[in-house]
Amino acid sequence: MRLFVAALLCVSVIGVHSDGHTLRYYYTAVSDKGSDFPEFSIVGYVDEHEFINYNSDSHLFRPVTQWMEKNEGPEYWERQTQGAKGNEPVFRHNVRTAMSRFNQTGGIHSFQYMYGCELRDDGTTEGYDQYGYDGREFISLDTQRGIYIPTMNEAQITTQRWNSPEERVGEIQKNYLENICIPALKRYIEYGREDLERRVRPEVKVWGHRQSDDVTRLQCLVYGFHPRPVEVKWMRNGKDHLPSDEMSPILPHPDGTYQIRVSVEVPTKEADTYSCHVDHSSLKEVLTKKYEPDNGTQFTMIIAIACAVAIIAVILVGIFCYKKRQSYL
Repeated sequence: MRLFVAALLCVSVIGVHSDGHTLRYYYTAVSDKGSDFPEFSIVGYVDEHEFINYNSDSHLFRPVTQWMEKNEGPEYWERQTQGAKGNEPVFRHNVRTAMSRFNQTGGIHSFQYMYGCELRDDGTTEGYDQYGYDGREFISLDTQRGIYIPTMNEAQITTQRWNSPEERVGEIQKNYLENICIPALKRYIEYGREDLERRVRPEVKVWGHRQSDDVTRLQCLVYGFHPRPVEVKWMRNGKDHLPSDEMSPILPHPDGTYQIRVSVEVPTKEADTYSCHVDHSSLKEVLTKKYEPDNGTQFTMIIAIACAVAIIAVILVGIFCYKKRQSYL
């Protein structure tokens, strides 16, 4: 199944390290109990770290990190569990309602929600609140005006009701993002500062494979770095940026670090030099690794490293950290 939230989490694939922290929650309801997903699933993230989750199989809102387990007591987890249980029927109803809007009577369908906030190092903040259906954006919140905007015709009925004077759901969410989400993020940063602000320098391997007499494919593998955001690019003669024709997602290692691979095809000319440039928050300056034609002998070893990496965990969906009412479509 194509997940709306997966795309949202991948937006920082090539971005340089962010100057601040983010708190994001995702939740998903699926229409078919026989699917690979629970009917209702929840995931919360601080930066790229999953720190809480819930699903309709366990019926428990649980800590994923030691720093959450250590700093929040039984009352917190019971309160969040009850809030999550209360949202289950809402989201089961919403996925069925969305199916009816699209004239669908069967199959596996998903209704998804993502919201959260960002606290930048300069003290500025930003919030976001989006709904998706079957991998496509459905409704988004204009966080400046506190009103919902439909992104497809089937969402018109919902946005009209949510924006009505009787409900004003957008105003409620705007208040949450500005006055509750940011203080919660600050608290979680203090809980997990050692883990969240850990910096690990990347390792870089480059190699090439001649595709023909005139073309060589260059590969740059960047691995073992933390945190997740990174910028990787190939340069010709140290100054000309070469757009990548193939870039892997940023994948997690079992030890909590990450890797990415970037490829380009170049003319086979001895007069040109090529180098891979890596920018990451653990580095004082950009790390440069030059391609040497004879380092292609490392190809087998590098592929073995790449294949040993764990695949990105399936992103499910999160819930509010504070108990609050959810709205029916």
